[in-house]
Amino acid sequence: MQQTLDILYASERIVVLLSCVLSFLGSSLLVCTHALWPELRTRPRQLLLYLSLADLLSALSYFYGVLQDFDRTSWDCVLQGALSTFSNTSSFFWTMAIALYLYITIVRGSPTGTGLLCCFHVVSWGVPLGITVAAVALKKIGYDASNVSVGWCWVNLDAEDRVLWMLLTGKVWEILAYVTLPVLYILIKKHINRAHAALSEYRPILSRAPAFQPRTSIADKKLILIPVIFIILRIWSTVRFILTLCNSPAVQNSVLVVLHGIGNTFQGGANCIMFVLCTRVVRARLFSSICCRPYDSLSWPLQRSNSNQQHPEPCKNMDAPDSEWTRPLLSST
Repeated sequence: MQQTLDILYASERIVVLLSCVLSFLGSSLLVCTHALWPELRTRPRQLLLYLSLADLLSALSYFYGVLQDFDRTSWDCVLQGALSTFSNTSSFFWTMAIALYLYITIVRGSPTGTGLLCCFHVVSWGVPLGITVAAVALKKIGYDASNVSVGWCWVNLDAEDRVLWMLLTGKVWEILAYVTLPVLYILIKKHINRAHAALSEYRPILSRAPAFQPRTSIADKKLILIPVIFIILRIWSTVRFILTLCNSPAVQNSVLVVLHGIGNTFQGGANCIMFVLCTRVVRARLFSSICCRPYDSLSWPLQRSNSNQQHPEPCKNMDAPDSEWTRPLLSST
């Protein structure tokens, strides 16, 4: 693998820096909504909080790296590379943790408690931290000539076992997510479709069932968008990684560089769009806070669930889990 010096053009840098800022703001907004409004703290949104924290740290570290546009290995290059490696890898794990949680809760109908959450914490924070500490201790983090980054530092291209460390510090988890996320969400989607089919048998005797269908349809579409958006954002990083392994000059193509920069830095912004701006209850609450107007509609999900509890039999026959996410997240998403 031949190391080539890449100069990050001003236009490329501005676009990626803007993506970092938007991701930081989006992640911050997700954290703020979780902190300010306890009634929205469902378990899936609690997991989303941890994902947002990882994306927030990732956006900050990438912003510094792109702003500096490193041309050699230095102490701040190593620090920035370590922070971005840890946060980016942790983001992969939390993204898969959310998908796994929804699969266990919805499809398997298994009870979830603090034990599963503790396991997610150990894996999603512990594994990335261990990998990052090992990479720094063995001096594998450093300048990479932007062949596998966009101005920031990652795995040093001078390292003899650089491919192994590129895989360990991100790529193997990224590729694993490409496979795992679609499979889990397809299984979830199929289960929800079966539940809808079962519910349709009871629809004539459920006075509020017609109002329920559009909201569940929106939630179903959002479930599909989660893996799709993840792959669309991250695939460019994988493409440039493969081109780097092949010593292809196309690795420095401006379009690929910009797409890579946006894809790696905009995850927090994408999550904000889906789970704040495109979520009716959260969006309405946010806009009412900005406009300094009282908002009473948050009682709607609770009223909704109370009215549904008057018809317990259909829910029992749906083979749907009685989990905390089903009512507040599905009905209000």
